[in-house]
Parts: sequence; structure tokens; C-alpha cells
Amino acid sequence: MGGDNSVLGVVIAVIGTIGAVLVARVSAPKAAPVGPADADDGPPVLEVAPEIWQHMSGKITTLEGKVDHLTALVEAQTVKVSTLEKLLRQAMRLLRSAHRQLRDAGTDPDPVPPELIPYSID
Repeated sequence: MGGDNSVLGVVIAVIGTIGAVLVARVSAPKAAPVGPADADDGPPVLEVAPEIWQHMSGKITTLEGKVDHLTALVEAQTVKVSTLEKLLRQAMRLLRSAHRQLRDAGTDPDPVPPELIPYSID
């Protein structure tokens, strides 16, 4: 069914959120050193203009909102798919019972479509 797509969507959403957080941490404006600058203080710090930072923060916030919305949709669809699979399994139990009754009556039942066979196993 669509369960694989739902899981893939969640994975993509989580990776996107992690990427957004990492970009935010790396590109956050850093305070200038207070003391005299030394060449051996460590790697140079990337400084970002406040306007650029605000613009990117707004975009990240928007993306986080979209990811949260997509996550909610995926969770809702996962519940729906689980419910439908449960109903399909119940229907397959009824079908097996009906097939048994037809065989007992001496009638050959129609074959079950192969794509439904996995749902006949509880």
C-alpha cells in the first residue's frame, strides 16, 4: 500500500529538519572577539550580516512549519493505512470462511487475487 511512501516522507522531513538546524547553527552570527586578535585562536569565524540572518531564519522557520505539517499528515495517513489493513485482514478471514463453506458444499470458489494473499495471514 502507501506505507512505504509515508515512511519515506517522514525520513525526508526529519533529514530536512536536521539540515535546517545544522545550517542555522553554522550560519548564526558570532560575537566578535573582545580581546586582541591572535592568529592561533582557532579557525576563522563566519560572520553573517543581521539582515541575511533574519531572512534565512524566517525561511528556516517557514520550512520547519511545513515539515511539522507534513509530519502530522504522514502520521494521520499511517493511522488510516493501519486501520485499512486491519479491515482488509478481517475481510480476508471472512473470505477464507466463505471459501471453506463453498468447498464443503462442493463448489469451487473463485481464486483470491495474488496481491491479497499477504493480508490473509494474521
